[in-house]
Amino acid sequence: MLQSKLFAKTRKEIPADEISKNAKLLIRGGFVDKLQAGVYTYLPLGLRVLKKIENIIREEMNRAGGEELLMPTLHPKENWQKTERWESMADLYKVKDSSGRENALGPTHEEVVVPLAKQFISSYKNLPVSVYQIQNKFRMELRAKSGILRGREFLMKDMYSFHKDETDLARYYEVMKESYATIFNRVGIGEKTYLTFASGGSFSKYSHEFQTLAPNGEDTIHICDKCRIAINKEIIAEQSACPGCGSANLREEKAIEVGNIFELKTKYSKPFNLTYKDEDGTDKDVVMGCYGIGLGRVMGTVVEVLSDERGIVWPDAIAPFPVHIVQLTTNDQQQTTKSEAEKLYTSLEDAGIEALYDDRADKSAGEKFAEADLIGIPYRIVISEKSIASGGVEIKRRDEDTSKIVSTNEAIDILTAGTKK
Repeated sequence: MLQSKLFAKTRKEIPADEISKNAKLLIRGGFVDKLQAGVYTYLPLGLRVLKKIENIIREEMNRAGGEELLMPTLHPKENWQKTERWESMADLYKVKDSSGRENALGPTHEEVVVPLAKQFISSYKNLPVSVYQIQNKFRMELRAKSGILRGREFLMKDMYSFHKDETDLARYYEVMKESYATIFNRVGIGEKTYLTFASGGSFSKYSHEFQTLAPNGEDTIHICDKCRIAINKEIIAEQSACPGCGSANLREEKAIEVGNIFELKTKYSKPFNLTYKDEDGTDKDVVMGCYGIGLGRVMGTVVEVLSDERGIVWPDAIAPFPVHIVQLTTNDQQQTTKSEAEKLYTSLEDAGIEALYDDRADKSAGEKFAEADLIGIPYRIVISEKSIASGGVEIKRRDEDTSKIVSTNEAIDILTAGTKK
């Protein structure tokens, strides 16, 4: 991709109405644009990041046995009345058409997936099964002030599992704990993310959140370093010791919730009479679990915790491009550096390595370097008179301070190794 042709450009100014680090950097870097509070457009660079997060999540859900589908956003009022959430869910968007018919804009999909499952689950032979989607959700968020961490419209992966009993649900619940840990490791925040005990509401003693440590996090968690688990502040009064080892030696930290899992049990199967016939012909309620990850929250959290004073520092696995080629020119050597940069760009393309190529002739070296740091692509390769005179290219990682001159083939080997991480 030629940087001169990018649809969106970087910005020097910090958006005056944004207070969160993720929003400031993502808007300045040309990744997102704010339409209104809690509603963002993902620009081409931002969409590339979002799609890479999406693909990692999809791979791990498929590996855990999930089947992908896509359900409607527009939900009949009657379904939400059956679960008694039409009136009780404060952040539910409700829309009415000209005929007076009312619908909900889906913030979650239990009210849709359960009647759907009823068409296909009738026997113990149909269980267990799990389905998921990656789809826009809507919530009437009154505190939409944390950039893409807290949106009114947002992209979410929601999975629903169906089981014949609580024992099988507990088995799959552990599978999903591991799947989530793998996802957060792959996107680059695993070391900072803790399995966190949270209130389970009316249907389970506990649910579990995945909380990523961040100085500006909205949540407070209490961590047991021995067990590497945490307790959400909301349940610390009733569970003041570590659920793993019983230790009361917990440290308090700020964090951002990046995912959650719940044992729903029969909370949503009962209202829709979702049952199955057991081996002896007895009708029994289907037992359920649900598992959510907000893709924008993951992206925003990465920016919150991995950026530095110069800009974003994308992990290799979700960066918009693995490498940023920066061509530096002077009037008498412009054609030479341009020719070498284009040769490198083509060589990388031939090797299957995508690159963002800063081919702009009207920007100074300082401006190009500042923008490269802001955008935060893992590797930067500089083509200049200096590198040409040394017979190679100057390569540097975004998270390192020093660069080195290597041959084009060595650079390709370095980048190939990086993309396979």
